[in-house]
Amino acid sequence: QVQLVESGGGLVQAGGSLRLSCAASGRTFSSGAMAWFRQRPGKGREFVAAIMGSGSSTYYADSVKGRFTISRDNAKNTVYLQMNSLKPEDTAVYYCAARQGTYSWWWDQYNYWGQGTQVTVSS
Repeated sequence: QVQLVESGGGLVQAGGSLRLSCAASGRTFSSGAMAWFRQRPGKGREFVAAIMGSGSSTYYADSVKGRFTISRDNAKNTVYLQMNSLKPEDTAVYYCAARQGTYSWWWDQYNYWGQGTQVTVSS
């Protein structure tokens, strides 16, 4: 089993920054994919970013490319999402997810999920 716990959400003004953290415990996937998804009000869960085990390969949704940065510290079993230049449309519950093997854009390909952390961006 893998337990994922997100933190770092909150309320920020448009143009501001937040850093989300996802701490993993239990069986960890140092070679697997870790990802962030988000769910905006009234919408489905959407891919935001993913990172492979070594941290050398990262993937981003077009909507966040150039503004968000995903990174991981395997020694701490933690994945981060640095969010800059935040926009009101980034308001969502952000979820951390993990799976063995390569990353996927599809939320149902991930076996493990955190409880989510709310990010609210005011205009």
